[in-house]
Amino acid sequence: MGDYTIQITPKLINQLAQGNEKSKRKAKRTKPKVSPPQNNANQVGTHHDAEKPKPMAELPTQQPPFFFPIPQQTAASTELESIKSILKESEKVLEKVERQEKNIAHEVTERAKDLREREFKIPELKPMPCSSDHEAWKQCYKENGENPLSCSGLVMRFQDCARRFRQK
Repeated sequence: MGDYTIQITPKLINQLAQGNEKSKRKAKRTKPKVSPPQNNANQVGTHHDAEKPKPMAELPTQQPPFFFPIPQQTAASTELESIKSILKESEKVLEKVERQEKNIAHEVTERAKDLREREFKIPELKPMPCSSDHEAWKQCYKENGENPLSCSGLVMRFQDCARRFRQK
């Protein structure tokens, strides 16, 4: 017999994965042989000729189509089975990798949230030291805009408070 090769194309893999095993070639239909039309002169005959039955050889017979056996069909089918099994294995590996990717993405998202909470946490606001003294001198300046020297005692008290806070 001869050597045969099979070319594996993406189209073939898709066909095998979908289970479409339609053959591209259609079987040829044989046409029955039709005898040529006879002349009118031959049709005119005696009464005895019309009664005679026609011999069996003249009846058109249709031969069934003849299919040639495909050599090494078992080798091709085993090769197809091996291709299908490899395809199934690769699909399983793909599913496993997709699951791992999803798990890793979830883990990275969780770690990013934790880091964001730790690093970018808004600090707690501490009360401003000497805030009462600060408000007092501001209010004094608003009320005594034409005579700001009258607020000097409040300003001195705020300065002392601020200096003590810095020394702590």
